[in-house]
Amino acid sequence: MKLKILLTSALLAAVVSADPAKIKAKWFEADITPDIGTLIAGYGPNDVSVAKYDNLLASGLCLNDGTNRILLVSLDLLGMDYDSIKRVRKQLSAITGTPEDAVMVSCTHTHQGPHTRMFNKNAALSGEKVFNESPDSVDMRYMERLYQRLDAAARKMMEGEWGEYVIGYHSAQCYENRNRRYTTEDNHATFNAHRPILHKLTTGIADHEVGTVALLGPTGPVYVVGNWAAHPLTAHAPGLGGLRISSDFPGFYRRYIESETGAKAMFVQGAAGDLVTKDDECGNAAAKRVGEAVAMQSIFSIISMNRCRERFAIQQPRVGAVIRSFKSRLRKKWRDFYGSDTATFEVQTIAVGDVCFVGLPGEVVCELGLEIKWNSPFARTFIAYVATGYTGYVTPMNLMAAGGYEAQSHRFASADTLTMVKTAQDAMIDLRRKIFPEADTEDDPYPDNQQPPIVNMPGMYKQWKWSK
Repeated sequence: MKLKILLTSALLAAVVSADPAKIKAKWFEADITPDIGTLIAGYGPNDVSVAKYDNLLASGLCLNDGTNRILLVSLDLLGMDYDSIKRVRKQLSAITGTPEDAVMVSCTHTHQGPHTRMFNKNAALSGEKVFNESPDSVDMRYMERLYQRLDAAARKMMEGEWGEYVIGYHSAQCYENRNRRYTTEDNHATFNAHRPILHKLTTGIADHEVGTVALLGPTGPVYVVGNWAAHPLTAHAPGLGGLRISSDFPGFYRRYIESETGAKAMFVQGAAGDLVTKDDECGNAAAKRVGEAVAMQSIFSIISMNRCRERFAIQQPRVGAVIRSFKSRLRKKWRDFYGSDTATFEVQTIAVGDVCFVGLPGEVVCELGLEIKWNSPFARTFIAYVATGYTGYVTPMNLMAAGGYEAQSHRFASADTLTMVKTAQDAMIDLRRKIFPEADTEDDPYPDNQQPPIVNMPGMYKQWKWSK
């Protein structure tokens, strides 16, 4: 018995002290700020920027497990059309050696950047994309500059050596976001974003999760990816505030992480379709408070990752990607826009070990983001906003029944949003089987987790598992 206890203790000590596997990584950052005087997305097509608060950035992180690569890119832009995203995927794939389906391009959704997606019906139907002639269409001159800067940044990144790091993940909560909808007892919704006196009446669900993925060096983080959901309209104050070029709270998030930890940082927007920040449209002081509050939760997560690597480091940091398409009927008002009764949309998934990012088309509301998270086979799943094209708002069927702002621009049949959720789930299941084929022997992705004691205090699971 004593020998068994000693052997069990030795095995436990080995598990706790064992270094997690490392992954190779490179990253880039590029300034993608437009010129002052450029029309900005704002709330309409004709807002002209008159000042700049901070630079807009493109952030990219490439992970290499020795066999496969993934590249996660975040742009301080409102969103991009599918053809633009497809071009960036192809461009960065050729430079980095990452398969096109493994290049995910998400946007932070700042409204204080240039026009990078087409939303004018006549311009779309005519194929007109010349900015001067169609001011509510895509700024193609800016887009060409964007492609050039991404090209230069990716090439410079690939000239450097791969670093090897432990990669960890953690989840925390930040309550600086809220749902902007109020729904009555008979299921009629109102849009309260522009009525501050009614903000406290909003009753919708909010996803408060701050997901953090970090590359860890010997003494701490070297690169941090944060994921949280809220419209970046905090700095968009009336008047001057709405006419300044700004990355909004995602920029404050990055700068706080970098100033306090020394690590480079990326922000990936979550399912923010019906979420706004508290004190939205109140200016840069509010944006700073929100961005730094989210960053602090990432720092709390990094503390746990760094001090408890045996628990929060990814033990098998294999990477992979899967893209799946789904076909949907279009609502009557959008059939002319697409020139068809149906349209095809994409769901993209990339993963590293137990963590998956799911890229979705359009401004997906948080209820659908939560639905996808709950139907994921991965330990943690984070949503990447407008990562497979800009298709307006995407809402569940009952939100369409309630009406309101988001429902007005929902493009495909509301019943087909479940098709999107199911497509995402199928893609995640296929991706996990692709990354961990040896684990594809059970209906449940983590069968061992069905066995431990009901009361499972932190650290007790490994002890139970090894002492059986």
